[in-house]
Amino acid sequence: VAIGTILHDIGLTAGVPGSNRFEVNGANAARSFITGRGLSDRRAQLIWDLVALNSTPSLALHKEPEVAVGTMGIGLDYGGFFRDVLQAGEVGRIVSAFPRLRMKDRFTGTCCRFVIERPETSHDNFLRDFGERFVPGYKRSSTVDMLLDAPFDE
Repeated sequence: VAIGTILHDIGLTAGVPGSNRFEVNGANAARSFITGRGLSDRRAQLIWDLVALNSTPSLALHKEPEVAVGTMGIGLDYGGFFRDVLQAGEVGRIVSAFPRLRMKDRFTGTCCRFVIERPETSHDNFLRDFGERFVPGYKRSSTVDMLLDAPFDE
């Protein structure tokens, strides 16, 4: 859980290349980082799943407890999700000890940069929402268009 949550957004950094959506590139980088460091294949897979699925709680919360609880923590940090499971005052104490350092503005900028530089990786994840709200001229791919434009006679 600790390794997966620490590395969960590594795919948004400039040092992690790849043609996949950032979550998959990040999960591959996390697995590469931990390979050969004594973790079992199962634990490596849990880390991969946590990094790849953390921004898709509709899936991650149905995975192993390590993936689910890591996703819950990331969701709490991102948007305050699941804060009702903490005791009153805990969030304030946590944020006091670990300030957010303009996380909203900085994360928005990072996401917009990704949408601009790699729009093809933004249509099926939350980057699409940043593109639609903040990136002029952004046109998301539609899964309906993909179906209707499929090269098959009906």
